[in-house]
Amino acid sequence: MCGIVGYIGDKDTKEILLRGLEKLEYRGYDSAGIAVLNDEGVHVFKEKGRIAALREIVDPASEGSIGIGHTRWATHGVPNRVNAHPHQSSTSRFTLVHNGVIENYEQLKREFLSGHEFISETDTEVIVQMIEKFTEEGLSVEEAFRKALQQLKGSYAIALLDKQDQDTIYVAKNKSPLLVGVGEDCNVVASDAMAMLQVTDQFLELMDKEMVIVTKESTTIKDLDGNVIARQPYTAEIDASDIEKGTYPHYMLKEIDEQPFVIRKIIQNYQDESGKLKLDESIRKAMKEADRLYIVASGTSYHAGLIGKQFIEKMAKIPVEVHIGSEFAYNMPLLSENPLFIFISQSGETADSRAVLVQIKKLGYKALTITNVPGSTLSREADFTLPLYAGPEIAVASTKAYTAQLAVLAILAVDVAQSKGITLEFNPLKELAIVANAMETMCDSKEEMTKIADEYLSAHRNSFFLGRGVDFYVCLEGALKLKEISYIQAEGFAGGELKHGPIALIETDTPVVALATQENVNLSIRGNVKEVVARGANPCIISMKGLEAEGDRFVIPAVHELLAPLVSVVPLQLISYYAALHRGCDVDKPRNLAKSVTVE
Repeated sequence: MCGIVGYIGDKDTKEILLRGLEKLEYRGYDSAGIAVLNDEGVHVFKEKGRIAALREIVDPASEGSIGIGHTRWATHGVPNRVNAHPHQSSTSRFTLVHNGVIENYEQLKREFLSGHEFISETDTEVIVQMIEKFTEEGLSVEEAFRKALQQLKGSYAIALLDKQDQDTIYVAKNKSPLLVGVGEDCNVVASDAMAMLQVTDQFLELMDKEMVIVTKESTTIKDLDGNVIARQPYTAEIDASDIEKGTYPHYMLKEIDEQPFVIRKIIQNYQDESGKLKLDESIRKAMKEADRLYIVASGTSYHAGLIGKQFIEKMAKIPVEVHIGSEFAYNMPLLSENPLFIFISQSGETADSRAVLVQIKKLGYKALTITNVPGSTLSREADFTLPLYAGPEIAVASTKAYTAQLAVLAILAVDVAQSKGITLEFNPLKELAIVANAMETMCDSKEEMTKIADEYLSAHRNSFFLGRGVDFYVCLEGALKLKEISYIQAEGFAGGELKHGPIALIETDTPVVALATQENVNLSIRGNVKEVVARGANPCIISMKGLEAEGDRFVIPAVHELLAPLVSVVPLQLISYYAALHRGCDVDKPRNLAKSVTVE
């Protein structure tokens, strides 16, 4: 969830670290810090809040050729300067940054550090104090580092400096993402490649329970028994311009506007020269052989999975269950005889989903990952991967990755249906092209969306989203977007469930956003709107052309009904964006949230 950077070379280390951390701001954090090592010692600067606040306290004179940096999202201890990383050992010989959660840190305190005085409330400090203790007992730094790692239970990505050695960064990984970058006359460490694209596009991917000895000239990967592992770097195919805002005030608005382009890119990448769908035959075979699909995801990706279930069941005729990763990991249901698991994750690093993947691989089941980051952990460890082709998504609140997930799930469903000889009543690629055009129309309707946000949400603390069928699932996503970035309490409900309890919350002028894009439930959802209006609600009906009625607040262009969720979500994204803007919220980096959830 937080970010790590490290650098060893001849350039301005502190500036490279700060710029790297700025590239990781999208991941979500509440404090940040850097450590630079030179002949005078280790210079540590850390601060609660944004990187800009950290920049203000960094001494311009603190130059060096080696350093590490960190953005923290609090798990142990409140967000403050003391709990911020980097953390140091008692004598300040060792300085360390860490992502993840050490589950047995209290036990380690008792076993190895009894009577030791700790400065912070973090689990991280235990690691650096253990390393120092082991060196005081006669171990080399590498041996002490390895011994400390062998004691840890949980997740970690670690970078360590030794004040007595200006030539080495010690690195390790388990469950949390971490890369080592190979540059010219330098090497780097990063939890995300985009943090160090300023230096190199060549990276070594690390596997769980591996450590790396990083110097200016070399990178040596070892397992925790000390065995050397050979691995070639890969090229991070990220366009640096993709991670810039350009003329946009916020990444989120830029990424909303990129959605039509993303859909067209998906169409392009999932069809052959003759215009037919192309999918890896092994994926198609696994889908057809499965007697049941289990979609596992979290947050926005979970909402995409709910809609993906509709695509697959209605087109490919395969039964599907959709599960929240964090619940499935600890409460696995009774599985079918020949299941296939589909993991949906924007980052491919979602810890909750990975916990499930580890379990089902032990049981011998196959897994498909749908992700925006093909080289990610979920992608590497699954049997198959379908990339989203959405490009880097920087805003914490997902928009283009969500609609890309829907598009890829639709293509997957169509491809399997066709391979099973099922005749579909529409041309999927043609219909997705119509969706892209409709999205463009939505993105051009910003003036109307800002009016709706101001009219319905500017003076309210609570709101409802109502829908039936797939519209209900879109409403769940719309409500999540609104609460994520504007902090307005928003809940999505199936229209028919109102009378079973939630309607008690309706008060005079309560905002109720209702979707009407499905012909078979169009009259039903409108009846539900009348029910809330009778209790004083202020309704905002968003319908699809051909189903509109007098009084609807906005009408989206007509698309194939099954694919309507790709279009109907766009006005909800924009309304959320403008509601947050009107309230003065930090749109791209909402409080308490992280982009990549790498701890369970």
